[in-house]
Amino acid sequence: MVEMRYFTSRIKMSWVIFLIAAVCALTTVQSANVSERATPTISTDKYHNYKDLQALLRRLVSNYPNLARVYHIGESVGGRNLSVIQISDRVNVREVGEPRFKYIGNIHGNEAVGREVILYLAQYLLYNYGTDPRVTQLVDTTDIHLMPTMNPDGFEISREGDCDSILGRSNKNGLDLNRNFPALRWKNSIIQPETQAVMDWIKSQPNFVLSATLHGGSLVANYPFDDHKYQLITPSYVYSASPDDNTFKSLARSYANAHPTMNRGKQCNGEYDFPGGITNGAYWYSIKGGMQDYNYLHSNTFDITLEISCCKYPSRRNLTSLWNVNRDALLTYIEQTHMGVKGVIKTSKGAPITNAQVRVSGINHVMTTSDLGEYWRLLIPGTYNITYSVARYKSAKTQVTVRPGSPVVLNVTFDTSTKHGTVNEV
Repeated sequence: MVEMRYFTSRIKMSWVIFLIAAVCALTTVQSANVSERATPTISTDKYHNYKDLQALLRRLVSNYPNLARVYHIGESVGGRNLSVIQISDRVNVREVGEPRFKYIGNIHGNEAVGREVILYLAQYLLYNYGTDPRVTQLVDTTDIHLMPTMNPDGFEISREGDCDSILGRSNKNGLDLNRNFPALRWKNSIIQPETQAVMDWIKSQPNFVLSATLHGGSLVANYPFDDHKYQLITPSYVYSASPDDNTFKSLARSYANAHPTMNRGKQCNGEYDFPGGITNGAYWYSIKGGMQDYNYLHSNTFDITLEISCCKYPSRRNLTSLWNVNRDALLTYIEQTHMGVKGVIKTSKGAPITNAQVRVSGINHVMTTSDLGEYWRLLIPGTYNITYSVARYKSAKTQVTVRPGSPVVLNVTFDTSTKHGTVNEV
């Protein structure tokens, strides 16, 4: 009888061990499947034509409906959509205080690398959200907008392997879109549909805090101004500083230093020598009607130009390496959205104040609040005196010290009775 109980006990124990092993095996398989689904492979073996690009964007939204959505800001001259993929943790909700960021690629149709790395970036952010802490932090705290191509018509006639020609550079009307924005000294008379669509997008609410346009043909981070404000002649090798010159240099360096070779300076067979991998636009060569100047002068957006490949339209064999060398720099630059000072300006009754002015002493550039009273003021580390101004109220003033890392949050309340403003650090 004792032997029978012992035998029965052994059988029960064997079944328990078997069930535990089966559950563990099933859990392992399920975990492997989840991991596989969470980190699909980014295909870098070809360029995406217009049809392929649209299909990829639709697929990403279908697979990640809570993180991504696609919208179109307009059409090209040839009737192709100017598509944007938006990526954020609550993509269908506007989160007050969350800054907007944008990348634009392929403004010159024959400069194709930016188009592809933006598509790779969209996939990288979505595939790694929830598993990669850096990606998760970016998507949770930033409203990211990615436009792979501003010039889809030009791309369609460009040729892979063409490093130097201008075939496909312009839009279908033969105009260079990066010379088509209202300039410092005069307005361009024939604004193209692609340009107008981007101008309207730039002015949408809330304004983008930070952005960059991806180009090809060199390896450098180029910052404003591209034009000379007070000179009728536009010579090269004459520096044209914006009021936020120090901040722009810091932004450019953030990309160049995160890139494995850009900060070495002399690149692309020594054609140009850019100390530290950055340059003032006008000092390199002056242009009028550029996008980065327009962003800074007509919105609250800080924008730079990133030249990310020596060849404008290199062979597809180079796409993997080009993605690898730019991936960290692309992420690092987005992270710069979270620097300086930010906050919300309201009345004592809780109503947001639109178009309140934010001035920093010593920097002649006024920022304004959004339709919900939000503001973001990019600043490098230092101590600043800030003035907040609202019509029919007395200005509020404060001194703040900005340190590396997260921005200082300064909310401002204007009392409807006393007409005074109060600054509160959160």
